[in-house]
Amino acid sequence: MSSGGVVVLELPLGAAEEEESFELEKAVCSHGLFMMPPNQWDPVSKTLLRPLRLGLGLGDSDSESVMVRISQHQWAPRSLHVRVYCHNSPSLSRQHRESVLAQVSRMLRLSEDEERAVREFRNMYDNEKKKKESSFVGRVFRSPTLFEDMVKCMLLCNCQWSRTLSMARALCELQLEPQPQSSSLLFVADSAAAAASTNFNTPKSDKDHFIPNTPIPQESKAADEPHNIASDYDTIGNFPSPTELANLDEGFLASRCNLGYRASRILKLARDIVEGRIQLTQLEEASKGASFAKTSNYDKLAKQLKEIDGFGTFTCANVLMCMGYYHVIPTDSETIRHLRKVHARYSTVQTVQRDIERVYGKYAPFQFLAYWSELWHFYEKTFGKLSEMSCSDYKLITASNMGSTSSTKKRKKKC
Repeated sequence: MSSGGVVVLELPLGAAEEEESFELEKAVCSHGLFMMPPNQWDPVSKTLLRPLRLGLGLGDSDSESVMVRISQHQWAPRSLHVRVYCHNSPSLSRQHRESVLAQVSRMLRLSEDEERAVREFRNMYDNEKKKKESSFVGRVFRSPTLFEDMVKCMLLCNCQWSRTLSMARALCELQLEPQPQSSSLLFVADSAAAAASTNFNTPKSDKDHFIPNTPIPQESKAADEPHNIASDYDTIGNFPSPTELANLDEGFLASRCNLGYRASRILKLARDIVEGRIQLTQLEEASKGASFAKTSNYDKLAKQLKEIDGFGTFTCANVLMCMGYYHVIPTDSETIRHLRKVHARYSTVQTVQRDIERVYGKYAPFQFLAYWSELWHFYEKTFGKLSEMSCSDYKLITASNMGSTSSTKKRKKKC
């Protein structure tokens, strides 16, 4: 259905609805990635808003970005409603519709393999009477593309959560600005068109650097009526593609996005993808059925990822979790803090792997999901329900605000 430049797509939940009472709120608000721009969760209407590329998966990773709003209505709970705001055309081709829905499915892990993993984890974990009051149900939110996941996992290393959010937001804002480049390829040919197709806010000062301050619209049946989305949200660009980043100047990128040493690593990753040295499609194909794959498959992919500059054990484990491998828990100071607080285990960097195996080994091959369910529950006990938190407060989710400090040493820059 289309109306006034807005195309409404329906994404049937299928197996997700058959096996569980699927809730968009729980599917989205299940990992810190949902807080990172350009994602924006509206806690009142319980909708997710972000830009997606129309041509992704069609051999055109740098196609037009359009704003997409994902919702699940009470009167139609067996499907998701995906509103696509098209500023150049009142309709979408079949290929573009399929591309948008595929990206939504990836973010929410709606594939048959992921559904099976969620179902088996829930059966195992619920039987252990560990469900508690956690809103986490075994479905971990991720990005619409593997590249976005990879870069965001790099942003998690060696910095406070508030800076991670800032760096992600700065990368998205690049799309609306003229860029110093090493080639004639333009990042965005028409910034006005980009502003019309993407809608978040630009920070007003360094003090509130990149933290959203967004009015929250009410969701109702009227939400399906055509309206100007720009009246609800300010402007931000999409997360940059490999090609868009590969042509940027390293010094500019490091300074503008406050990336520090990460700038060279992100640029190298982008250029290796553009020049064919890293094949994202092959990596994703190799990870199909990841939750039930042999350990050797994980080890092979981990070895490939560790050849990427900046991809240490922690980053690789996070990326592979995003790809569907749940038997390895990415460990850092937060893991050590959690083991101490929840399991009274005084782990160190040297003993943490042994301790997590003792605590979570019985949940194989879903050790990460069991750990994350506990951790998410702990966060919500401390900060309240995260899906109801204002986006301006995301930056407050830190260890210091949990009333604890870590005595562990900082990880090396390759983490």
